[in-house]
Amino acid sequence: MYIYKAAVIGAGTMGAGIAQVITYSGLPVILRDVTQEAVDRGLATVRKIYQGRVDKGKMTAAELEQKMALVSGATDDTGFSDVDIVIEAIYEDLEAKQKLFQALEAVCPEGCIFASNTSSLPISAIASATKKPDKVIGMHFFNPAPVMKLVEVIPGLGTSQETIDDVVLFSESLRKIPIRVQECAGFLVNRLLMPYLNEAAIALQEGAASAKGIDAALVTLGMPMGPLTLFDMVGIDVSVKVADILHDAYGTRATAARILRELDQAGRHGLKNGAGFYDYADEKKGDLDSLIQKVQAEGTTKTKFSANRIIMPMINEAVISLQEGVASAEDIDIAMMAGTGFPQDKGGPLHYADQIGVDVVLSELEALCKTLGDRFWPAPMLKRMVQGGYLGQKSGKGFFQY
Repeated sequence: MYIYKAAVIGAGTMGAGIAQVITYSGLPVILRDVTQEAVDRGLATVRKIYQGRVDKGKMTAAELEQKMALVSGATDDTGFSDVDIVIEAIYEDLEAKQKLFQALEAVCPEGCIFASNTSSLPISAIASATKKPDKVIGMHFFNPAPVMKLVEVIPGLGTSQETIDDVVLFSESLRKIPIRVQECAGFLVNRLLMPYLNEAAIALQEGAASAKGIDAALVTLGMPMGPLTLFDMVGIDVSVKVADILHDAYGTRATAARILRELDQAGRHGLKNGAGFYDYADEKKGDLDSLIQKVQAEGTTKTKFSANRIIMPMINEAVISLQEGVASAEDIDIAMMAGTGFPQDKGGPLHYADQIGVDVVLSELEALCKTLGDRFWPAPMLKRMVQGGYLGQKSGKGFFQY
């Protein structure tokens, strides 16, 4: 099915960004929210994104107006009778998303696709409230949507192959890189990213290194920014919620660092409110050092720091995800480069494992497991590969052929 018209529900930062991406591809889109004020803010955001392109000489003022003519605002379902896809980008609440899609079924065409931009909620659960689960799918954009190339395409248990194919083609028409991901907690990118971020927070609370020292080490490794800086950008409060979802699914290896909860409770939610792992404003919301000391007083042992300690949990989770068929090895690496800025020269976590040696990864994880705990327990696939001589580039075969 070719998509001729779209609708986006939720005119916040993500929703407005997605609407801009759709109009940039030349398709009309309805941007809907509950109040006219919210809709107007969303439309202003779309215009601001285009104005940035004009200011940089990438488009003319006339072209800006042509693109803005493709987006219309709405506070109700008027105009939804001919939309081919609806992308919801509302707040992360399962019942709210279920009720939204139930209501949309009554006004949208029979063949309309219902896509959720959720970053954590199960697609099958959202679809269970509808009469057409075959038309419900996850379509997870990354923030900022106009810049980030990756889109995770997540089928639910009942999603039809036709819907999957249509959304992949639609994503490509938006100049995005669609990666099909098997439904699981955190999907792919957040599932791999959180162990990396969380280990940085654990290292900090254990006094292994300073926040600046941890971040600097990972930037030196090639990451676009340090993990604690990224925590602040994402939001500590949001990160705690994601960590809880992952812990519920994957158990103790996904236990959130204590310092995250201390920061959250102290109101240090990150860049958005002026304080997280770093201070961004004059107003103090609890001192980071005193929060670390509080955690340490409850029995934390001082540990050693290395960049490998932070990156190995991501590699291990990538291997576990590959074992489970969440995505292919190639797609895992593409997703982490496009979705998180994993260094291009390292080719993604699985290519990087092949570069340094699968046997080296295994021995490093085993050593970390002995000293720091079972969260570093190596994926069974790593042991099988080493036993079978699949050591990476040095043996000509690993996660990829060389």
